Amino acid sequence: MLNKVMKIILRSPLHKVISKNILLITFTGRKSGQTYTTPVSYAQRGDQVFIFTHANWWKNIRGGALVTLRLQGRDVQGMADAVAENKDAIAAELAAHLKNSPFDAKYYDVTFDEDGTPKADEIKRAVQTVVMIQAQLNGAAR
Repeated sequence: MLNKVMKIILRSPLHKVISKNILLITFTGRKSGQTYTTPVSYAQRGDQVFIFTHANWWKNIRGGALVTLRLQGRDVQGMADAVAENKDAIAAELAAHLKNSPFDAKYYDVTFDEDGTPKADEIKRAVQTVVMIQAQLNGAAR
């Protein structure tokens, strides 16, 4: 139910309330050929978008896939790939993401040091079950 509400909000003029931290990713199922859309938390640096998930939908992205992101009220196309094995890369990006979006830390069971940095040992533990989706945006979507 929450996902349905998020989809409605992110596709409406009210998106500004949450679209700085949440976007919709739309992709095609590898086996079913069906189109799926799910709301996810994200981080953006330039034309790169980073998404972290515990859910199995990431397998549809493995090896590269065209995706549509509903990013801050606009649909943008991109090429996404799943990063599952490179735990050091996932840890670095997840730590940066959580520093900027501390609200998400609870989903990864991560707390912060006194200076606001995610605790490294907790990040290391978290990335054992987290996959990172890295999307390269096509065109200007910054």
